[in-house]
Order: sequence, then structure tokens, then C-alpha cells
Amino acid sequence: MLEIGRWNTMMAVEETDRGLLLDGGEEHGLILSPSRYLPEDAEPGEEFRVFVYPDSEDRLIATTEEPLAQVGEYAYLEVVSVNPRIGAFLNWGLAKDLLLPFAEQLGRVKEGQKVVVAIRMDTRSLRVVASMKTHKHLSSRRPEYDDGHPVSLLIAEETPLGFNAIINHQHMGLLYRSSLAGQNIRVGDTCEGYVQRTRPGDKIDLSLDESGYGRVNSIQQDILEALRNHDGVLAIGDKSSPEEIRRIFGVSKKAYKQALGALYKKRKIRFENNNVLLAEE
Repeated sequence: MLEIGRWNTMMAVEETDRGLLLDGGEEHGLILSPSRYLPEDAEPGEEFRVFVYPDSEDRLIATTEEPLAQVGEYAYLEVVSVNPRIGAFLNWGLAKDLLLPFAEQLGRVKEGQKVVVAIRMDTRSLRVVASMKTHKHLSSRRPEYDDGHPVSLLIAEETPLGFNAIINHQHMGLLYRSSLAGQNIRVGDTCEGYVQRTRPGDKIDLSLDESGYGRVNSIQQDILEALRNHDGVLAIGDKSSPEEIRRIFGVSKKAYKQALGALYKKRKIRFENNNVLLAEE
């Protein structure tokens, strides 16, 4: 079944002077994929991975250009123009800019501004549009993430507690400011993170650090490698600042101290004047 505003695999059935006509099924019929988007030797009978969306005249077109996001996803996009009658237009990587209607804005946006939006289908106009009302378009399905589950994050907004982040284009979670020492996070950033826990009311706490044994073991290896590369001495001990630890190892001070403790118990390291020393191997 053809999905407008998303990637599809479609069969070319007819050649024209403008390109190939692809089979869009009974509901949509033949859809043009202009020659400029296809290989020079493309011909009927071949299948192509194409992105299907309405062009400037609301005719469906199939392109191999890569959009910055597709229907059902979220993205951080730049406003390229504002139409005083209908709304703003966003650059989403395609020839036709993406409409952000006034009704879907949170305050009036300006040219050059970047905004976090949901990409969705307007069921009345059958157009692909953007919405800044991100919470409204999140999945209604209950989150089923295990503690420590790795996820992809889009930083959506700053709050007094930290940053709300969209999880896997489906749910919203919170990165607490207290866990981000030394980490420069801004709205619009995309990064990998972890589900720390799911609390009552389907509230999800997030972390940029892996939890549990896997995390500690990984940090241990990083510490040992750093020691071997610095003549067996590191001037970064358990009393070093969270910012310095985050800058060097990319983890929280708590995680770093846990890894140091594990290495000390294994007699892999020793401490001297707040320095970490590699034990004899």
C-alpha cells in the first residue's frame, strides 16, 4: 500500500519524455518520477525506492531525494519563508518546502528560526504538513522500554528540570539537568541515550549514560586504555570535577567512580594524590 510522505518501493511501468511512471496502486494510479531523480539507464520493469509527496500543484511525485524527515517522525527544521495568509514554510531537504500552518504554530515563527516539529498528514487536505504541537502527535501506545534500553533522542524543549526529548519518534522523556554535568545539550540536538526508568503515569526518565554492568565494564576498558596511553598515570581521580570527567570520558562522575571502584577491587589500578595509577600487569 502506498504511503504518502514516506519511502516506498515502487515498480516502473511506463516511460515518458519527463521520466518514468510508477505504479501507485488502484487508489493513486500512475505516479511520475522525473528523469532528474533516476539513473540514466532506468527503465520500465525495475523497482525503485522513492519518497512520495505532493508537488507544488498537489500532484503526487516520486523522488529519490532524501528528506530530513518523513511522516510519523520529528525533526528540527529551518523556517525559509512566511506566507501571511497560510503559515510558514520549512526546509526539509526537498524541492517543495514543508508547510507549517499558523494553526500548528506555538507563537508566530520568523524566517531563519529553527523549530522542532512533527511531520504528519493533514487528513482534510491530504497534504504533508508540520506541527510544533509535538505532544499532540506522540504515540498513544503505552511505552514498553526496559530499564537501560538504548534509544534515539531528539531534544525537543528545555524545562526547569532539564530537557524533554522525543524517544524513537514515539514518546517523550526527560533528561534531568543534574545528570548532564559537562554535557552541552541544546534544543534540536539528536543523540543516543538510554531509558533510565519508566515511572507511574508513563513518565520516562532518560540518561545519556548506559546503566548497569555493561556501562561500568565499558568505562573500565576506556580507563585502562587511557592509562596505557599516558605512561600508567591519569590525573583524573574520584575528586575531579564532573565537567572534566564528562569532557575526557563522556560519562557522569557517578559512572566514572563506579568504574574506578570496580578496577580497584580487581587490583588493576591504585590511587596516589588523586591520581589514578595503573597497577603492574
